[in-house]
Amino acid sequence: MQSNSRLHVGIIMDGNGRWAERRGLPRAAGHRAGATTVRRIVEVASGLGIGTLTLYAFSSDNWQRPLPEVSALLQLFRRDLLDESARLAAADVSLEVVGRRDRLPAPLRATVEDAERVTERARGLRLRVAIDYSGRDAIRRAAVRLAATGAADIDLDGFGRLVAEVDHGRGPVEPVDVLIRTGGDQRLSDFLLWEAAYAELFFRRELWPDFRPGDLAEVLHEFRTRERRFGGVAPTHLTVIKNA
Repeated sequence: MQSNSRLHVGIIMDGNGRWAERRGLPRAAGHRAGATTVRRIVEVASGLGIGTLTLYAFSSDNWQRPLPEVSALLQLFRRDLLDESARLAAADVSLEVVGRRDRLPAPLRATVEDAERVTERARGLRLRVAIDYSGRDAIRRAAVRLAATGAADIDLDGFGRLVAEVDHGRGPVEPVDVLIRTGGDQRLSDFLLWEAAYAELFFRRELWPDFRPGDLAEVLHEFRTRERRFGGVAPTHLTVIKNA
């Protein structure tokens, strides 16, 4: 059984394009519908015991998508940041955009920085949105930074801080407890590879625009029934060994 401590939940928000295509709509319509789902999930996250929520919005591999779709996504990110930052601050939600920024359009970079500044004093939910993000590349860049320091060794917590720094995070992030992927596929797609080493994985069939707060609550309920051993053995198993 799990404690009631604040959780770090990561979500791979998959299925926006398929949701739109099944309705005969342009893929951009699916991304707009997905943004509405983001708002619903953020609104209920704290009440469900989530302290940190990391959302996979745009992977580094997504640059390979057709240019019109990429442009529509980046415009949507900017519009939502402009529209939502004040509301997030009022709700005591701090925003961090993690991932590379050197390839983002200058107006989007400026909007990201403004949104982070507006919400930086919030102490409630820590909302992290991954844009131009690659877990493998974050680990690589952290290793390069470590090598540049000339340090012979570093503990896991210290390396975790480097991973956060190269991705523009506000300091280290706690390990992921729950990792959810919507859309029916069962893969990690280069998301939070360092942080999710011992995460409990949940693969949902709902496409992201169809994912509801009740679905999130269902996942967290199941999570709290799971026994996490982190490489050890269950206490009951230890008792059996001791009494053998």
